[in-house]
Amino acid sequence: ATSDLNDLYRRVINRNNRLRRLLELNAPDIIVRNEKRMLQEAVDALLDNGRRGRAITGTNKRPLKSLADMIKGKQGRFRQNLLGKRVDYSGRSVIVVGPQLRLHQCGLPKKMALELFKPFIFQKLQLRGEASTIKAAKRLVEREGAEVWDILEEVIREHPVLLNRAPTLHRLGIQAFEPLLVEGKAIQLHPLVCTAFNADFDGDQMAVHVPLSLEAQLEARALMMSSNNILSPANGDPIIVPSQDVVLGLYYMTRERIGAKGEGMHFADVQEVHRAYESRSVDLQARVRVRLREHVRGETGELTERLRIANTTVGRALLFEILPRGLSFDLINQDMTKKAISATINACYRALGLKETVVFADQLMYTGFHYATRAGVSFGIDDIVIPEQKTRIVTAADDEVKEIQDQYASGLVTNGERYNKVVDIWSRANDQVAKAMMEKLGSEEATDARGVRQKQKSFNSIFMMADSGARGSAAQIRQLAGMRGLMAKPDGSIIETPITANFREGLNVLQYFISTHGARKGLADTALKTANSGYLTRRLVDVAQDLVVTEVDCGTSNGLAMSPLVEGGDVVEALGERVLGRVMSEDIVKPGGEEVLIAVGTLLDEPLVRLLETEGVDQIKVRSPITCQTRYGVCSRCYGRDLARGRPISIGEAVGVIAAQSIGEPGTQLTMRTFHIGGAASRAAAASSVEVRNKGVVRFHHIKTVLHEKGHLVAVSRSGEIGVVDDFGRERERYKIPYGAMISVKEGATVAAGQVVATWDPHTHPVVTEVAGLVKFQDFIDGLTVTSQLDEVTGLSSTVVLDTKQRGGKDLRATMKLIGAKGKEVTFANTEIPAVYTLPPGALVSLEDGARVSVGDVIARIPQESSKTRDITGGLPRVADLFEARKPKDPAILAERSGTVSFGKETKGKRRLIITSDDGEKYEELIPKWRQLNVFEGETVERGEVIADGEPNPHDILRLQGVEALANYLVREIQDVYRLQGVKINDKHIEVIIRQMLRKTEVQEAGETALLRGEQLDRSRALDINDRAQQDGKKAARLQPVLLGITKASLATESFISAASFQETTRVLTEAAVRGLKDDLRGLKENVIVGRLIPAGTGFAAHASRRRKMEGAERRSFMDVGGGLPDTEEASVGEEPESAAG
Repeated sequence: ATSDLNDLYRRVINRNNRLRRLLELNAPDIIVRNEKRMLQEAVDALLDNGRRGRAITGTNKRPLKSLADMIKGKQGRFRQNLLGKRVDYSGRSVIVVGPQLRLHQCGLPKKMALELFKPFIFQKLQLRGEASTIKAAKRLVEREGAEVWDILEEVIREHPVLLNRAPTLHRLGIQAFEPLLVEGKAIQLHPLVCTAFNADFDGDQMAVHVPLSLEAQLEARALMMSSNNILSPANGDPIIVPSQDVVLGLYYMTRERIGAKGEGMHFADVQEVHRAYESRSVDLQARVRVRLREHVRGETGELTERLRIANTTVGRALLFEILPRGLSFDLINQDMTKKAISATINACYRALGLKETVVFADQLMYTGFHYATRAGVSFGIDDIVIPEQKTRIVTAADDEVKEIQDQYASGLVTNGERYNKVVDIWSRANDQVAKAMMEKLGSEEATDARGVRQKQKSFNSIFMMADSGARGSAAQIRQLAGMRGLMAKPDGSIIETPITANFREGLNVLQYFISTHGARKGLADTALKTANSGYLTRRLVDVAQDLVVTEVDCGTSNGLAMSPLVEGGDVVEALGERVLGRVMSEDIVKPGGEEVLIAVGTLLDEPLVRLLETEGVDQIKVRSPITCQTRYGVCSRCYGRDLARGRPISIGEAVGVIAAQSIGEPGTQLTMRTFHIGGAASRAAAASSVEVRNKGVVRFHHIKTVLHEKGHLVAVSRSGEIGVVDDFGRERERYKIPYGAMISVKEGATVAAGQVVATWDPHTHPVVTEVAGLVKFQDFIDGLTVTSQLDEVTGLSSTVVLDTKQRGGKDLRATMKLIGAKGKEVTFANTEIPAVYTLPPGALVSLEDGARVSVGDVIARIPQESSKTRDITGGLPRVADLFEARKPKDPAILAERSGTVSFGKETKGKRRLIITSDDGEKYEELIPKWRQLNVFEGETVERGEVIADGEPNPHDILRLQGVEALANYLVREIQDVYRLQGVKINDKHIEVIIRQMLRKTEVQEAGETALLRGEQLDRSRALDINDRAQQDGKKAARLQPVLLGITKASLATESFISAASFQETTRVLTEAAVRGLKDDLRGLKENVIVGRLIPAGTGFAAHASRRRKMEGAERRSFMDVGGGLPDTEEASVGEEPESAAG
């Protein structure tokens, strides 16, 4: 196999020689010119084949691989050889479960270990004198004699190996274990680390790597050992949590069963319980009273013993035996579901530290396996219980659907409304069946020791599996025992005929066909999703890779304001969860008082967060990576707690990569489109009223209302919200109020729990008039701008507005004007603007020309399906759009400055909006006529206020409202997507990425620096230049932050090596060459590529000491007048430990 380069070079040489000959022969000009052109083409093809003209192909019609192709792309030099190297001393094999292992161990097949540890074995054999040469040692090893196995045991002891499962989505995908030699050829893996590796035992394979140097072994043991990685770096919760059978076993042993054998017995201590259980005098789930010896940790941290008598069950008392000293029995005196177990492990880690937790987790696992075997939980077809109410619910839904069909036939509803309502009815029916099923499945009657009948939680196997969190969910049981429900078509729309059967009853042919439809779509999506998610992770890692914690404190007093996230009636995320592990950027004062609760600069840990909750603090300001002032990297105080270790983050930690992995790893769990929740998606949209949950005082946010003559308010703003505030002034609930909603309370009114404060029609969007008068139609031309629809069945006619694009009348727009009694135009309150409503295409008008309307009346309806609702991009594409900072279609228009609104002359279908600021400066903007504006003539607006609704454009938010508003918007939007899928990620990680997106600044005014106005450059460089200017007493430049999407930001990084290895390799390298750039090798990627230790982690110290040496050497050399710099460079590179394993 020869390289294609030979062909390409051969062409250049041939053509060059031919050209030389032709020139010697004085050939005609046209031939020489042709030959010159061909020579140029040959050289072009050699450098980058196919860039200009057709690619030159070889014998097999395949384009030849040129010099540029060698370095670019996934198979190119950068990504194939420099960033992804093959490693010696590694092996791979299938994994099987090793339930008898301890957390830090793994089972390594003997054959594999012998091969991996060969060099160590040779060395030992020679040391012992069993073999004189390497060759002799080799022969001994090949014979596999007894002495070889003894030596292998010795070599392996205390020598960790690394296990890796592809795909490695986050740093927990590679962990270190101590190997145990096992027979067979499969690697044994501890069950508790499966979650971190995302491994299961259905044929997964894993790779083993051997850290060779002493430093590598040390790092593997100190940093990568599985027992040191108990918490997830993404959210700080334990990731070493039992799952599946272990959970089922623990749940089964801690449930209570009424009327079990031995109910009501009293025991002196746990040992007595144990003896009674072993001798079968009590059942595992019997309710008993036990005297316990609890060890409680006091304020100072020493353990004090206390006795208590607890009402509990036999199983819980047995579980108490393995509970570490210092934890309360109340933690396990409950049904141990997966959540409860996770909370217990978390509490153990926070109270007692790492070592205790590891031992406890192992004990839990052994116990869980033991009792899962004792329980023998399995299920047969009779365990799938179908509720009796099902037939009734389904028939009722059928009748409702028939009624809607009749309404459609008689022209009362449009087809779109009918479809929406049908889907709604079936979603509701499905939920009712599910509810009835869970009630039936989840409870049963039992007789207690005194002979009284009581209800208790059911011991149905399926219910227990779902309830404990071991496997399955209510949604899956619903398909088994309820009804399968609505399915989605491949394009994401919902098929309106639901599958009313469930899997126990069996599906008929049509139902089976519909369900394969949905299932196949799921499989196709999964494949696409994985690729997209991987690409998102790669872009995130690339943009954040050079962010490392470089100093302890940058000394800034800036921060972000944090408050609880409230959506609807629920607090989605409490304040405590958001600020845990952050550093205060200002003092917290007790609400309503003067005393300082928590001083500035305190790291908020669990007790302090609990204090915030009890004192009812609603908003606090904490430091954030976004506001950190460190030039290269971030500081430890702005970052706060290292989530994976539970203490302040140490210097040298690569927080950028951790953030990228934490956001990218759950990416594959996000849906591609929101529609996979099937019916659930359409269900949520059909809310039609707001019902308050807690009593309190109503607060309006950004709501504009008009008062209807019947006494209620009508909302005429689109982004308004109603909040409910409790006695302490904390906001407890918050609801979005759509345009046209009827609001039954005034601002500041007191409401009771359960009171309905607003109602609206979910299936149509109204157009509401804000003034009273007579309606006058304008541009209502039948067949051009409007058409009247006559219903055959009902004989009613309504006017429908047509779409502009479909007609000849380009500049005509169907509008409704309101006129007073004397025929003069009515104007909006306190303004000069005539009341004119432009109707969007698809609107239905049921009024007659000249009809009288009063304030707050609906003058037109836009049916839901044709109203241009914003496309809900959900899931992964939404996250990618936010990180890429893409401009949305039809973005919201924000006020560029504060001032008074007026309208100028209209031009070409656009309105001219003029904002006059207080000092008389005018700002003009052209806005398309079809945009519904939220402002009227003469109204005053604040800078950044919404003028026309739409999806906000992040660039606008940054420009007009500043960095903090942008950070809040992006964090909230990204978290919403992840929260829908039940994924928990700490805000910090998103903030770290946003910091990297804000790396560049634009020069607004150059001051007295060498910068140019409008130039973009790195923030750190610009600040350095400004510092120098200020030292010289000159005027510094004024800078404005610029938001770049993650791809753009990666390509615009200071390091050209890192940018070239990411994307568009040829362009980046040619530009760097032309501009003569130099690379400081600050980031991680550049250093990996050139083969040095990375400036993070243990490499951070190595680089720092190297810099100190160089500076010292420079100083010395200035003392010697004789010479320049001594050869510090070569010396320092040689002293770095080999970075092969690192």
